[in-house]
Amino acid sequence: MRKSARRNLPFIGALLALSLMAGCSKTESEPEPVVSVQAATATEQPIEKVIRAEAILFPIDQSAITPKISAPVKRFYVNRGSHVKAGQLLATLENRDLEAAKVENQGALSQAEATYESTTAASLPEEMQKAELDEEAAKQALDAEQKLFDSRENLYRQGALPRKDLDQARVSLVQARTQYEIAKKHFAALQAVGKQQEMKSASGQLESARGKYLGSQAQLSYSEIRSPINGVVTERPLYPGEMAAVGSPLLVVMNTSRVIAKAHIPQQDAALLKAGDPAELTAPGIDENIPARITVVSPATDPNSTTIEIWAEAGNSGNRLKPGTTVELSAVAEKIDKALVVPASAILNPPEGGTSVMVVGADNRAHRREVQLGVVSGDKVQITSGLKAGERLITSGAYGLPDNTQVKVAKAGGDSGD
Repeated sequence: MRKSARRNLPFIGALLALSLMAGCSKTESEPEPVVSVQAATATEQPIEKVIRAEAILFPIDQSAITPKISAPVKRFYVNRGSHVKAGQLLATLENRDLEAAKVENQGALSQAEATYESTTAASLPEEMQKAELDEEAAKQALDAEQKLFDSRENLYRQGALPRKDLDQARVSLVQARTQYEIAKKHFAALQAVGKQQEMKSASGQLESARGKYLGSQAQLSYSEIRSPINGVVTERPLYPGEMAAVGSPLLVVMNTSRVIAKAHIPQQDAALLKAGDPAELTAPGIDENIPARITVVSPATDPNSTTIEIWAEAGNSGNRLKPGTTVELSAVAEKIDKALVVPASAILNPPEGGTSVMVVGADNRAHRREVQLGVVSGDKVQITSGLKAGERLITSGAYGLPDNTQVKVAKAGGDSGD
């Protein structure tokens, strides 16, 4: 038995070899699998970088009108929804005490004006009159002493009067001249100082009375609540008879003829925008987009979100846009007239990093290609390097597809397959 088994070993080995060769031949003859994919062609076309963000609508102008005095509401002249103009009377507060104060201060002002007029038009006061009379009397006394001295001097020269009498007359003349100079200076000092002080006093009383009157007039005007802007009354929390308090809004007026959409966007997007750039608003319930314009790009970042606030202003015909509504703000940040554009679905972001696409080669095989992206606009992406116009790239079925896999392009989106 052992000799027979040994004699059959070469035959068994040959059978095994033939069997292996037959298996290998069968494997090599199996056809390579073909993966069905969808593809699109890279084309040159215009593309825009559109920045989109949620925004809140605000009125173009708004005023929360707060009274400057605390008093009961006497009467309202408007309701919610009333259209008002700047300067229009909206409400009146109780003001009888303020009316009385104004009348009282007006009387005091009239009295001060009369006093001022009489002071400026009146003759010199009594002290000044006395000083004037004293000066006149001293002048007359001086003249009399001068005549007496001249007479005695003539008599002395004629030898009809002793020297002693002449000397006495000279002393009296000097005294009279001194008295006259003193009276003259006193009168001049009263004219320069006394009259001036009296005028200052009268002027001060007049200004004080005028200030009190203007103050009472202002207090009375505070009881009349007027609109500082054109707009619509949106809030009126009180009713007639209720107390209006200082610092608490009595009425709110909004100008909604135009609205401002305020949004926060990343810093890199804000760097591409400037005041004057066109924009659009998409609001719920309104079918068409509403044209707008960027008016503010904040120069500082929000410390909480590190984003930039932007404003876009839009018209509001028909008051379709309501302040407080959330809308979508879109603005064209960059426009390229001739760019190499591919569908966004063709872009691959593998876990190992980088950005690539799968290009369908002339050999109908998928070839991975590293690319650089530019502007992204919705479902379109600009390719700045790594691809040429006219090349086809896989838009569906490329995920997990090994490089150099044979593919068959199916028709999709108007792109004809092989």
